[in-house]
Amino acid sequence: MRFDALTAGPADGELVLLLHGFPQTGSCWQDALNGLAGAGYRAVAPSQRGYSAGARPEGVEAYRVSELCDDVLAMAATFGRDRFHLVGHDWGGTVAWALAGDHPEAVASLTAVSTPHTAALRQALQGTQQRLRMAYIPVLRLPLIPESLIDAAGGVVAESLLTATGLSPAHAHRDITALRALGPTGALNWYRALGTERGHSASVGVPVLHVWGDQDPVFTREATELSAEHCTGEYHLLELEGGSHWIPDEHWSDVEDVFLEHLATTPIGGRR
Repeated sequence: MRFDALTAGPADGELVLLLHGFPQTGSCWQDALNGLAGAGYRAVAPSQRGYSAGARPEGVEAYRVSELCDDVLAMAATFGRDRFHLVGHDWGGTVAWALAGDHPEAVASLTAVSTPHTAALRQALQGTQQRLRMAYIPVLRLPLIPESLIDAAGGVVAESLLTATGLSPAHAHRDITALRALGPTGALNWYRALGTERGHSASVGVPVLHVWGDQDPVFTREATELSAEHCTGEYHLLELEGGSHWIPDEHWSDVEDVFLEHLATTPIGGRR
C-alpha cells in the first residue's frame, strides 16, 4: 500500500510518527510537525489506512488494530528506522497504545493524546458515563447509514457535529471535505472491525506522556486516570483545563513544551 504523509525536519533526526484519529488525516498534526522540525526531529504524519487513496483495502477485517500496527512498523522501516517516538490521537492513540504494548522494542516513547489505554477504557465502559459518551459508535458501525450521514447536506451535518465537540469550523470543514472526497467507508471500517480480534491491552513499559482535556466529550476522567494502572514505566498525565478532544488542532501550543521535554528525556540512542 501507498500512504500519503506530511513530513518535516532533518532526515537524520530521531523519527517521530504522529497518528491521527477519526475523521481526520495527518493534516491535524501541522502545528506539531512545525515544532518537531524546529527541535531537530524527523516528524512524519501519515494519513492512515482508509484515509490514503493508495491504502484502502476492501473488507472490515483489513482494518483491525493488528493490521494498523503493522502499517506503522512498515512506515518506520521505510525510513530505515527500527525505533521511533510514537504519538497518537483518538483512534491513532488506540493504535499507539497497542503498538507500544505489543512491540516495546520499537517504541522509544509514547505520547497518547486524549485516548486512554485500551484496558482502562474497557474498565470505564462498565460504568454509565463512559458508555453514554460512546453511544455514537453503534451508529458508525452500521452498513451504509453513516456514509449517508457524512454526505448529508454536502457534509454540513457532519461538520456541525464536529464543531459541537470543540473542533473549529475551519478544521471541521477541512476534515469532512477530505473524507467525502476519498469516501468514508475505509475510515468507518475501523469501527466496524471492533470485536473481530483479540483485545490489545498489554501493559506499556515505555515512557508515557498522556495528554487529556477536561472538556473532552468522548473520554471520561475515569478512563483517563485508570490508564496509569496499565503503565509499568514512567507515566505522566498532563491535564488541560478547558481542553477539548481536538488537542492537536486546537490546543497544541499549550502542550508543546511538555511534549518536547518528554521526547528529549527519552532519546532513542544507538541506531536512529
